[in-house]
Amino acid sequence: MPDRRPDVGPSVLRADCAHCFALCCVALPFSASADFAVTKSAGEPCTHLQADFRCRIHDGLRERGFPGCTAYDCFGAGQKVSQVTFGGRDWRTAPRTATPMFAAFPVVRQLHELLWYVTEALARPAAESLVVALREALDETERLTRLPPDELLALDVAAHRRSVSTLLLAASELVRADVGRARAQHRGADLMGASLRGADLRGADLRGVYLIGADLRGADLRLADLIGADLRGADLSGADLTGSLFLTQFQLAAAKGDERTQVGPPLTRPAHWLSSGS
Repeated sequence: MPDRRPDVGPSVLRADCAHCFALCCVALPFSASADFAVTKSAGEPCTHLQADFRCRIHDGLRERGFPGCTAYDCFGAGQKVSQVTFGGRDWRTAPRTATPMFAAFPVVRQLHELLWYVTEALARPAAESLVVALREALDETERLTRLPPDELLALDVAAHRRSVSTLLLAASELVRADVGRARAQHRGADLMGASLRGADLRGADLRGVYLIGADLRGADLRLADLIGADLRGADLSGADLTGSLFLTQFQLAAAKGDERTQVGPPLTRPAHWLSSGS
């Protein structure tokens, strides 16, 4: 028989739902909105969750009012918590694991998101001077993801995130300096619904910017720092995001785009961009 154990090594930062106990469908709360058709409390299984941990309406989530589910990305934290933190014991057959498992999931998810960003920073030649510090941050963050449940729940994730974020910001400034745009600061700005069609945003600092519903059609976002930027409903049709810093699949899936939108590996154009034309 082939070995069917999940790969939960440090490089696995993509969701493997087949080896997760549907943690995002249970542990997380959501409210009735444009992203979710109903309201659900944290720790409450979604009404569409089946006994085998699969979604009953998976193939029609967007049409049924759950686009938020299709955009969500746990960065591989689901299978890490399911298979490593809790050793493959699921919350249904081992009910006592439910509360600590659901609490541990968002903690590990934050750590895995940091792993994604640090891994990207390490791949940027312009940040070579930070390699030693970035590798130390990567190793320490990976170590934290493997803590036992009680230590995970006691972990000060915010403090660790602040420490790593300082490094990520330094890497961003080095990379953006290559295009002479390290000075282009828009950090935390409210640009909801802004008309930025065709804008030259190369190397811009867009960290944490609210771009909900913004018109970014044809915008040049090459080497822009997009960490934490809210792109829900933003129109990226024809935009160039090649080499954008700290962009995630989660952000792309929450936005709109088309076949002309340029993204670089390991990211891909979301399927709904091509099927819906939006």
